[in-house]
Amino acid sequence: MMTDRPNRRFGPDFVAEQKGRYGHRRPEGRPLSYDLAVEDAYEPWRAWLDAQLALLPEKDADSYAWNLWKDQNFWSDHIELAAGEALRASGLGVEYERVWGIQTPDWTVLDEDGWPVALVEVLTHSPSKEQYGRMRAWRGLVERVKQIPVPVVLTVAGPRDHPLEPPDARTAKKIAQDLRRYLLSPLHRVEFPSQGYTFLLQADRQTGTTMRAPGMRTILIPPSGMAGVVSAQPLVAGIEKKISKYRSLAAETGLPLVVAAGADKFTGLGIEQLDCLLNGEHTVTVQFNYGDTFIHDPLDLQPGNPPRWSMPPELAGVLWMDNEFPFTATWRPNLKARTPAPDRLTEAWRC
Repeated sequence: MMTDRPNRRFGPDFVAEQKGRYGHRRPEGRPLSYDLAVEDAYEPWRAWLDAQLALLPEKDADSYAWNLWKDQNFWSDHIELAAGEALRASGLGVEYERVWGIQTPDWTVLDEDGWPVALVEVLTHSPSKEQYGRMRAWRGLVERVKQIPVPVVLTVAGPRDHPLEPPDARTAKKIAQDLRRYLLSPLHRVEFPSQGYTFLLQADRQTGTTMRAPGMRTILIPPSGMAGVVSAQPLVAGIEKKISKYRSLAAETGLPLVVAAGADKFTGLGIEQLDCLLNGEHTVTVQFNYGDTFIHDPLDLQPGNPPRWSMPPELAGVLWMDNEFPFTATWRPNLKARTPAPDRLTEAWRC
């Protein structure tokens, strides 16, 4: 029983602590998850987190509580917790990181008598650390530019053959000072050079007049760092690595192996892309923001011969976890699985 632990890890005391720690900072100096941690609109989300952690052993809950608000852990920890909730929805029990020899799959599903009935490993498709670093650095400049009291929209000119590296904090401060001077000047300009970068004033494509930003502040739309074709191919490569890691354990125990998969919101990846790969369909999704000039890692598209992924026989299926709160689950079974997942487990996920 865990009745002695605090009921709310992310209640009013947590919100007050986050505001005290980060509220005095400029927005660019706050974690990307700051709004989710403090705003009233996200109180149901924080209550959901409290409920999930209350179901874990206290040591594991403490570790989650310490790490999950860090930018690099945010989505992977949420997907893992959401997978646990989806497994419990079957009415069966779950055990977090049960030790099987030298291996610890993320979740072990248990029947009413406490006997294991499935092994579940969680995978979250995320941007690389380098991409995260670039996005965070650009965000720092966006927040500085937002302080300029001129309601216009800017982009930054960039090369088409490689990513535009973001400015460091010192350079971003100088750029914001330069842009403030330019935009408050009576001289009308559409290009603003600063610190080796060129910023462009955006015009409405229909009227040709300067785009007016909502509110009374300047909006900078920087490169996203994630522009390009959205494909599930990197995800399934990760799934196959998980299968390789747990193949022997699944065979030795005779238990079905399930991979619960999801994606960081920045990647643009959804179940639609996974289904396209499973079905060998032609659908192409491109993620491209207004400020992008460079398409990362373009895929070799073959409309007449789209790629197709067949689940290996060691995999019982993929449980897709949506990254929109409240994190719904969708089941994609492997009809040729050597050891299928029990019906009792999958009934709650069928759509």
